[in-house]
Amino acid sequence: MKRLEPLIEWGLFLCAAVSIATTVGIVAVLALETFQFLREVPVLDFLFGTEWTPLFATPRFGVLPLVAGTALVSAIAMLVALPMGLLSAVYLSEYADSRVRRTVKPVLEVLAGVPTVVYGYFALQFVTPLLQQVVPGLAGFNALGPGIVMGIMILPLVSSLSEDAMRGVPRGLREGSYALGATKMQTSIRVVVPAALSGITAAFILAVSRAIGETMIVAIAAGQQPRLTLSPLVPVETMTAYIVQVSLGDTPQGTLEYRTIFAVGMLLFLSTFSLNLVSAWLRERYREEYA
Repeated sequence: MKRLEPLIEWGLFLCAAVSIATTVGIVAVLALETFQFLREVPVLDFLFGTEWTPLFATPRFGVLPLVAGTALVSAIAMLVALPMGLLSAVYLSEYADSRVRRTVKPVLEVLAGVPTVVYGYFALQFVTPLLQQVVPGLAGFNALGPGIVMGIMILPLVSSLSEDAMRGVPRGLREGSYALGATKMQTSIRVVVPAALSGITAAFILAVSRAIGETMIVAIAAGQQPRLTLSPLVPVETMTAYIVQVSLGDTPQGTLEYRTIFAVGMLLFLSTFSLNLVSAWLRERYREEYA
């Protein structure tokens, strides 16, 4: 057995090295292609331009319409997922008995396992026609329907991670609150949630990253029309949907138009990476405060 330990150690090292090398390789490819793109398109024009028409006869490379579309759909998703996810987590952690918890948790896990393409067609064929009956002027492709469905999709993520954080709060904090005369609701909101805030914050940030990186729902139901708007009633295009559009094979490889997907991909990577850094910082801050 002692002879095998060096081999096992080397095997584990190689697995870790492959993971790191893969990540470095992805970032290197994105960075190289983005650098080639930015040699022809000024950085300021790319980041702050308000027209995105790279495939037109007169191309424009301002990425703000894609960023605005991504932010709009993600914001709608968060408005759905965060309050519902937190409230369901409070219920499962503080109110539900073990039988209800054993029933609801698997249902949430099944909901999280539904393919996103199914959610996309659900948004296009069911949610959008339903919304058109109550929202005047809602286009067939829009940001509202996909945003709501995306919020439903990431709801299990928020609920499950938040509940795990709340169940990790020491029972002594709850008992101390009850001893002071607090109700279960007061204990849940004023004691348990603040004590679990680091885990809840991590769940929220992870959900935002998941929403920003979602592809199929917006590619199917949002319309793929890049525009700088805050209206959820009109078609929009997100960064991920644009990458899908160009990756279909119609754009020649090696051209400036083709390199736009790497520039947009790098911006998407930096956005999610920044969110992860913010999540780590918030976790450390609140862990110190409530330790």
